[in-house]
Amino acid sequence: MSSNAVSKTDSPALVACTVSRDVQIFDLLIEDMEAALGENWGDLSFDDALAFLRQPDATELQFIAVAMDAEDETNLDRIAAIIGAAKQQEIKVILITEDVSPAALHKLLREGGDEFVPYPLPENELANAIERVLTPPAEIPVAPELQNKLKATGTHDGVLIAVHGMAGGTGATTLAVNLAWELALQDKDNPPRVCVIDLDLQCGSVSTYLDLPRREAVLELMSDTEAMDSTAFMQALLSYDQKLHVLTAPTDMIPMDLITSADVSRILELARTNFDYVVIDMPSVMVEWSQTVLEATHVYFATLEMDMRSAQNTLRLKRALQSEDLPFDKLRFVLNRAPGFTDLSGKARVKRLGESLGISIEVQLPDGGKQVAQTGDHGTPLAVNAPKNTMRKEIAKLAASVHAVNQAENAEARG
Repeated sequence: MSSNAVSKTDSPALVACTVSRDVQIFDLLIEDMEAALGENWGDLSFDDALAFLRQPDATELQFIAVAMDAEDETNLDRIAAIIGAAKQQEIKVILITEDVSPAALHKLLREGGDEFVPYPLPENELANAIERVLTPPAEIPVAPELQNKLKATGTHDGVLIAVHGMAGGTGATTLAVNLAWELALQDKDNPPRVCVIDLDLQCGSVSTYLDLPRREAVLELMSDTEAMDSTAFMQALLSYDQKLHVLTAPTDMIPMDLITSADVSRILELARTNFDYVVIDMPSVMVEWSQTVLEATHVYFATLEMDMRSAQNTLRLKRALQSEDLPFDKLRFVLNRAPGFTDLSGKARVKRLGESLGISIEVQLPDGGKQVAQTGDHGTPLAVNAPKNTMRKEIAKLAASVHAVNQAENAEARG
């Protein structure tokens, strides 16, 4: 459609507009807009958009779809101004981007972008994005007894614990979720405040393992951490069984470098000052802000198995960290599906693995069998549905050890 569709008095009522340098560049967007809205949409150029959005007629719009590619990054300020004008009119903004840098996308999301969709458009993705931005967010009720627990305190000095898988399927998320849960159970009379943060922004499954919904508030929080305070951080969390607080991964896959080291540092600092223990489920890939987490954490668990991929990735990580003079020695290696107590040949293989990699394998988790996958699918910690599981017992011992060390250090600091 051409830009004059906006000004026609006999045209159908407009509910949306595309905004771009030239909408003909985004032919798939035209097709999807017509499929979703028929003739009830118009097109605006970047030059015309600001003027139109300041007119009274613009208040009838439900959303605008801002389409841009790498060439438009030189006009970020103008695009940001368009987004700002739309937000002043309470118009939703969907960003359609092709080959746009994460930094540029981050800036536009912070300016008020509600959704972003990559171009070329995946099938039905625009329709799904339209539905998401036009659907009022569901209020998740908080039980009255949780009100005080969810309040920001800012008085804690929490222990930061990261869990990083050396390869997919080595049990990193299983360890992160169950360790956090076991820490929350440590003291019945004075239970610790525990938070688990899912920083695997694309494939994070902490919410799945705890049967919690993913929330748009997470992306909003991460997109503007400079404006984040303890209250905003706590409001983005969900609670599992009134004991464990969770910052899930965002609803949709987002670029891993959409957040910066500064963003991660702010999130960890607020988590640390509001909780006694903060467990961070890391992505298996190394990104710019991985160093921030490594340097901030008190304990950094790395999960691996008795296989070649785990060994090779451990060596790669070791070389990468040591070449940058980063604290590789902070890593505490956890062997998942470790051989049983009576498997002497297996014990010998574990010893040889550690020696060949030049690492110390400090924790060995037994194979928990099918119960581990089943409890994950059911959205519960092992302690809830499989309390006698051998893997659960070892994670409980690990949590008790962590808590005991922390309590001893706190007592020494006070005394």
